[in-house]
Amino acid sequence: MSAHILIVDDDDLLRRSLAFSLEQSGFQVTTAVTAEDAFGVASQTHPDLIILDIMLPGMDGLTALRQFRDVLQIPVIFLTARRRELDHILGMELGADDYITKPFNPDVLISHIRAVLRRVSGPRYALHEPSTIVLGDLEIDPNGRTVTIGGKAVSLTPKEFELLYALALEPNRVLSVETLLARGWGAEYIGEPQIVYVHIRWLREKIEQNAQDPKRIVTVRGVGYKLIPQENIP
Repeated sequence: MSAHILIVDDDDLLRRSLAFSLEQSGFQVTTAVTAEDAFGVASQTHPDLIILDIMLPGMDGLTALRQFRDVLQIPVIFLTARRRELDHILGMELGADDYITKPFNPDVLISHIRAVLRRVSGPRYALHEPSTIVLGDLEIDPNGRTVTIGGKAVSLTPKEFELLYALALEPNRVLSVETLLARGWGAEYIGEPQIVYVHIRWLREKIEQNAQDPKRIVTVRGVGYKLIPQENIP
């Protein structure tokens, strides 16, 4: 089941680009320019999560949060260009589920969205993540957190597993280092690419026939990494 996200922001360009990014990641998206409009939409459609800008025309985000949380009981992630600690404190005390500041990488926000949905909804929204991923002779079971290659178990650390799983969810697609950091470690690690480099090296030593000449996890120089299913390897 696809989670429904309501974006509330008066910046037209940001609202459209963010909606596109979320839709590309498998979410159902509705948008609104004002808190008043958003409350009407949310009352009818009851989205699973609201991304709410603090600075809005008319009713501001901090005031609107009370409506969304107390009346509709919908989780909220605050989105704001204001970095004052007061906003963070007020938002969390009023019941916001998370908080992210502009400018931001859309992948970082998506990782926050997924974390909140997992926390508030449990297994209800798998976000289109299959129970088992099979890519050639590579099989990943996210529920049992097991990996096999050619039927043989591969022992991975929790972070190695998260990294492989993130790549396997989108085979043949290049994922940036920042995307992998956001999905595997969280937004606070953005700017520390060496964490991904090291874990990729360790992961290759466990799943590649020759870690010095990798065929499964391929580096796209200056961009990131992609996982190539075995049947696509010449």
